Amino acid sequence: MRSVDLSAATWRKSSYSNQDGGACVEVSDDFAAVVPVRDSKDPHGPVLVFQADGWSSFVDAVKNGELGA
Repeated sequence: MRSVDLSAATWRKSSYSNQDGGACVEVSDDFAAVVPVRDSKDPHGPVLVFQADGWSSFVDAVKNGELGA
């Protein structure tokens, strides 16, 4: 996968993030083909970049409870 310039990315906290500051995931919706994901507690740390269709499948599985507890 080619490098993605994230310098102008806007981030939003996932609605599935823990409200007490524990498991906080942020995603950027600024890219059509990929979805960058990061830990909100470490905004300057590593970013995982997923293909948009793979991320969509993952989110659907979470919503449907297919991944277990």
